[in-house]
Amino acid sequence: MSLGAEARDTGPAVGTEAPERAQATKRAALSGVRVVDLTQFEAGPVCTETLAWLGAEVIKVEAPGRGEQGRKATTDAAGLDSNFFLILNANKRSITCNLKSEEGRALFRRLIAEADVLIENFAPGAIERLGFSYDAVKEINPAIIYAQIKGFAPEGPYANYLAFDAVAQAAGGSLSITGEADGRPIKPGLNVADTGAGLHCAIGILAALYQRRVTGEGQRIEVAMQDAVINFGRIAFAAQANSGKAAPRTGNQSILAGTSPSEVYPCKGGGPNDYCYVYTTRAGNHHWDRLLAVIGREDLLTDARFTTPKNRQANYREVDAIIAEWTRRHDKRTVMTLFGEAGIPASAVFDTMELSRDPHLRARGTFVTVDHPERGAFTMPGFMVKMSGSQVPATAAPLLGADNADVYGALLDLSQDELDRLKQADVI
Repeated sequence: MSLGAEARDTGPAVGTEAPERAQATKRAALSGVRVVDLTQFEAGPVCTETLAWLGAEVIKVEAPGRGEQGRKATTDAAGLDSNFFLILNANKRSITCNLKSEEGRALFRRLIAEADVLIENFAPGAIERLGFSYDAVKEINPAIIYAQIKGFAPEGPYANYLAFDAVAQAAGGSLSITGEADGRPIKPGLNVADTGAGLHCAIGILAALYQRRVTGEGQRIEVAMQDAVINFGRIAFAAQANSGKAAPRTGNQSILAGTSPSEVYPCKGGGPNDYCYVYTTRAGNHHWDRLLAVIGREDLLTDARFTTPKNRQANYREVDAIIAEWTRRHDKRTVMTLFGEAGIPASAVFDTMELSRDPHLRARGTFVTVDHPERGAFTMPGFMVKMSGSQVPATAAPLLGADNADVYGALLDLSQDELDRLKQADVI
């Protein structure tokens, strides 16, 4: 039984003093929680990587020989795990298990009995065909947290449809509000459906683990990628409620209510990302007044076109022309600095290379460098939540089956002879 399972049986009720409180600062937040990870590609691995960064033991279960599809599907070097896989599977362990063989399923049942959490994001119906539906897993381990991520709700009209990030973004309204007003829908550059679904699922798992300390019972967690995207669109639904119409595409303008500036402005240099985004509040004139002081245009303070947020929005093209005439004389970092120090919301448009090389972001741990056994030093985004009492050093994504001997031997008490036989039989 995992430490997490022991905690659910013997841990204190909510509001009482935990006996391990004195050692809390020496343990990671999820120390003792064991997660069995049947995820692939992005949405599921984001969830399990988040749990691993919080200190959970995440055991990634993969098919013998080939592993999770993301390992090789987008690799830039034949024979090596992809950068995509490395970025999404840090701090995990890897074992192989053939879930299509009876002996492999028997091993997996033993693993489930030792777990606190099981998570999968296979195609609709796949986990059930393997014999590991929620009801089946609950029979093995009644206290398990059983989590699933799918493209669409399992009881809805699209339950059996496949979905990747862009498909879910289309289904959840993201494409409909992205792009210019007179242009076609555009896929946002960020994978908000995949990563968003993974983070939503992690939130549900954390809540279920907390609830289990009181009830002693497990439960099923279900996240649909379509739902996750809808949740990111709350402000668009506020705009719909205001107008009574579907939220429109507004380019870089505010989607909710009238305000200007709300745009990227060209800066000195002329490169593809030599821009600074500037946004002023719709709740008053203080940002606008400060901006005019920075650019030396206090003469516009009493100009009727710009005296209220609503007036500025109605005349946003004139606002944009005035600001752009000034920003073109300065590089984007200078624009950001001058506006930021004056109390005006603004940011340079940083590209991925600028971000990953930023000394502050490196020192903060926003980007970390891990030592991969085949690729060597590898820099990737780290864990974005900083906790004073829980720090987990980043480790590289595991090679396929790297932890077979440890997990099967130490956890399930298999001998080396048994491991050799199972490997020979393609069970692991």
